[in-house]
Amino acid sequence: MTTLTLSPPLTQAKAITQALRDDGFAVVSAETVAQVCNVSVAGLESMTPYWEGLPRDPYLRDGGRYRFRRHASYEIKNQALTLVPHRAHWQSVDYNALHGGIERWFEPIQSQVTNDPTWRAVLLGLANLLSGLKPVTTWFVEAHQFRIDTTDGIGRPTPEGAHRDGVDFVAVFLLDRVGIQGGETRIFDAAGSTGLRFTLSQPWSLLLMNDERMIHESTPIRPLVDYGYRDTLVLTFRSNGFQDSPNRSQQ
Repeated sequence: MTTLTLSPPLTQAKAITQALRDDGFAVVSAETVAQVCNVSVAGLESMTPYWEGLPRDPYLRDGGRYRFRRHASYEIKNQALTLVPHRAHWQSVDYNALHGGIERWFEPIQSQVTNDPTWRAVLLGLANLLSGLKPVTTWFVEAHQFRIDTTDGIGRPTPEGAHRDGVDFVAVFLLDRVGIQGGETRIFDAAGSTGLRFTLSQPWSLLLMNDERMIHESTPIRPLVDYGYRDTLVLTFRSNGFQDSPNRSQQ
C-alpha cells in the first residue's frame, strides 16, 4: 500500500539564515544538515539505532501508550557543549495546555548517544548557525528522542495540538517512518493565517523554526497494516535560561 505525501520546499545551506529571517522557518535535507554540521550523512544515519528501546512516556494525560522518549539538557557557550545535570522538562500551560505546569522527569539520553561525535557535532553546528541570527552568550538546549507508535491503533506526535514551545528556535529531525500513514507537519504564522503543510520523509531531514513566529503540529499516525512508528529528534534552543517550574525539584 502506498500513501500520498506532500514534499516540502527545501532550503540550501547558504539560504537557511535568510529563510529564518524572512519566513520564520526552513526545511533542510539530510545532505544539507550534514554540510551545516560538518558530518557525513552516513554518520547521521549511524545514530538512528539509538532510538530502539526508548522507555514509554509515563506522563500522557490522554491515557495513550503511543509515545516513547528520552531527554537531556545542555549549555553551549563559546563553541563548547556541556551536558548539564539531569533535570525535569517543564513548560507553562501558556505553551502546553495538556502537559504544562508539571515537572516531567523523563529517562536521560544514554551516554553512548551523548558521547557520539556526530551527536555533538549536530548540536554545535545548529548552535553556530543560530548564533548568526541571534548572538547570545549561552544557548540552553533541550534534546528529546521520540518514538510515536501505533500500539493503540493511532499515535499522536503532538497531543497538545498546534503550539509553540516557549523557546527561541526549534529543530525537528525526522529519523524514520516505518509502516505508517499520516504524520503530516503543519506550521502556521503565529501573527497571521499563513500556513504550510508537508510530510518529512527523508531520514535526518530537518524542520528548523523560529518559535516566536511559528506555531507547529504533526498530525496523528496510523498503521498501514498492523503496526508502525515514527522516530524524531527535537532540539530546542533558548537564550535566557531553561524553562523551570517555579517550584523546581531535584532528583
